[in-house]
Amino acid sequence: MSFAINHIHLKSNNPRECADWWVKAFNFKILSDVMRDSGDQFVACESENGMTVNISGPQSTQTLADGSAGVREGLEHFGLDSENLESDIARLTDLGAELLDGPIEMGAIRICFLRAPDNVRIELIQR
Repeated sequence: MSFAINHIHLKSNNPRECADWWVKAFNFKILSDVMRDSGDQFVACESENGMTVNISGPQSTQTLADGSAGVREGLEHFGLDSENLESDIARLTDLGAELLDGPIEMGAIRICFLRAPDNVRIELIQR
């Protein structure tokens, strides 16, 4: 039996605003935007390479705890390829992201970390 990553799921107090940022920042496509019976807005997105990224708000019985874009145990970040770190850093910070670390030289690659909306930690990787 093989296991493929099915999706990434982000939580946001404003899922549509969050999804719109990912559309502008990384050319995501919004597939649907619905209010579910559980009381949460659910926005299904797709990245350019076909990865499903779901963004939803709290259900009617939930309150979201504050996120953290810092280094931590558990799911810490997800990485996205970049053709030019400096131009992507400038573009993303203009969209409201915050550069946290880098650029860092690591042999044949360069990386950096940014805080995206809702305290999502992302890594950009330039090969």
